[in-house]
Amino acid sequence: MEKIFGLAPVANLDARVLILGSMPSEQSLQKQEYYGNKRNHFWPIMFQLFDSPELIAYDDKIAFLKEKRVALWDVLYSCHREGSLDANIRNEEPNEIENFVKTHRGLRLIICNGTKAYKSYQKYIGLDRFPEIEVVRLPSTSPVPGKYNKTLEGKLQEWEMIKTYL
Repeated sequence: MEKIFGLAPVANLDARVLILGSMPSEQSLQKQEYYGNKRNHFWPIMFQLFDSPELIAYDDKIAFLKEKRVALWDVLYSCHREGSLDANIRNEEPNEIENFVKTHRGLRLIICNGTKAYKSYQKYIGLDRFPEIEVVRLPSTSPVPGKYNKTLEGKLQEWEMIKTYL
């Protein structure tokens, strides 16, 4: 099994919210796009949160998030993983989240997109590492059914909290 590497962070310096996934899916890594699987609920949630029409081009989606002061990255820098499931992640190495936070001084909220991202953040960074920034686990935007997975509408209700930090 070959080692895989995540994507570079997407952020402007004025970012208020950082959304952390665990590691991009195979499809996302092939496309070199965050949330590149069309079945993932991430982009529909973002567009609905901000009452925006759906954007198609990836560059437009990224510009949209940056304009809203939302940053994207992953807790993990690299790992071994067969397929795209978080449960298959092995030999993980974390990203330099601490350096990111130090250079993005306006951050007020870190969202862990799903349980694996949250547990990895807790393990490598620590939930109390940045007392001035709230860290929360929100339901995964992944389309994979799971114990904590909800409908798009159910996820949207919980993800609404982002707007109070912008």
